[in-house]
Amino acid sequence: MGFFEKIKKGLSKTKSALGGTLDSVLSAFGVINDDLYDELEEALIMADIGVETTLKIISDLKLRVREKKIKDAQAVKEELKLVMTDMLESRECTVALNTKPSVILLIGVNGAGKTTTAAKLAHLYISRGKKVIFGAADTFRAAAGEQLETWAKRVGADIIKSAQGADPASVVFDTVNAAKARDADIVICDTAGRLHNKVNLMNELKKIYKVISAQAAGCDIESLLVLDATTGQNALNQAREFNKVTDLTGAVLTKLDGTAKGGMALALMCEHGLPIKYIGVGEQMDDMQEFNARVFVNALFD
Repeated sequence: MGFFEKIKKGLSKTKSALGGTLDSVLSAFGVINDDLYDELEEALIMADIGVETTLKIISDLKLRVREKKIKDAQAVKEELKLVMTDMLESRECTVALNTKPSVILLIGVNGAGKTTTAAKLAHLYISRGKKVIFGAADTFRAAAGEQLETWAKRVGADIIKSAQGADPASVVFDTVNAAKARDADIVICDTAGRLHNKVNLMNELKKIYKVISAQAAGCDIESLLVLDATTGQNALNQAREFNKVTDLTGAVLTKLDGTAKGGMALALMCEHGLPIKYIGVGEQMDDMQEFNARVFVNALFD
């Protein structure tokens, strides 16, 4: 199965919530009027795209329809796809990992899928001939380091870890320097799950980011918020709070295959300017890939 087919399959629940409703709305209208836009607005909100983002999409859609003098309600669908694609592409979604080493820092709340994401990303880049080293910076959770070490052996990555309770920033320090010494291409740092209201853990994250910025000065650094797509609009609150602590470069959406709330990707981009860098659409190791806005939107409609 090609990855486009995997994305289509993974987004099937979101497509059912959005695409099916849109088709029925558009087929019910022979002309373009305010009632049509009202129905489209409701369909987008129900797909967890969010009120603010939906209003922006409808506003842009109306403008395009007016400028192109579109009269056929069915033709509105293609314009809607373009509006959504342009929104997702309004900030660079391409992953920047061009230096040696480059660093991926994974952060987020408990249960978002950070460690599994680390493993899948390692698998992705090792399959492309890259040398990957893990930094087991989750020293808070019991056996977190051992879990990541198991993944390292499975995918063929190196790992730097320390004892439970050790300073995570020191693990990151050692990992970046080990990457330089071992001529590794990519460092992937897994961190402890944390809530934005846990001040000590958020301060710890600031320290981790500061160490990476210093030790990997001049290197490409992707600071990625791992978000469980099944949480829908709650992911926006996480993005808002984590962005206050570290300069997020993007997000990873996991578990898209288990939710009808995939529309929240648009809200992340529109309301927080947070580009999606990777998406996970299944449990297999190769079910995570770089995000492509056009492919994502086509999978929602086609």
